[in-house]
Amino acid sequence: QVQLVESGGGSVQAGGSLRLSCTVSGIATIYKCMGWFRQAPGKKREEVARLNTGIGITAYDDSVKGRFTITRDNARNTAYLQMTSLKPEDTAMYYCAALRTGFTGVCPPLETRADIFWGQGTQVTVSS
Repeated sequence: QVQLVESGGGSVQAGGSLRLSCTVSGIATIYKCMGWFRQAPGKKREEVARLNTGIGITAYDDSVKGRFTITRDNARNTAYLQMTSLKPEDTAMYYCAALRTGFTGVCPPLETRADIFWGQGTQVTVSS
């Protein structure tokens, strides 16, 4: 059974930082596509970052470029989202996602894939 477990959410003031973690079990995570999504109340879920865990190629939404960094530790089957210079508009539930299929190149937007697994989410709240 595939499981993704997020941690690291919380409340911070604007300008602060948080690091989210996503640990995967049930599938190998090397050369897999993993990513982070967020959904604020009343808004659509959006992908903020994704990476290929084998070659490290990343992609970011324009709203977080230069502030968020997605990384991985394959030995721990874990992906991270380092968030800096947080803004109130970053407030949302953050979800980790992973694809079952392996990729050796650039990852597609994860939500376009049927073989996507989701974590349960972790709340991030940024106050002004």
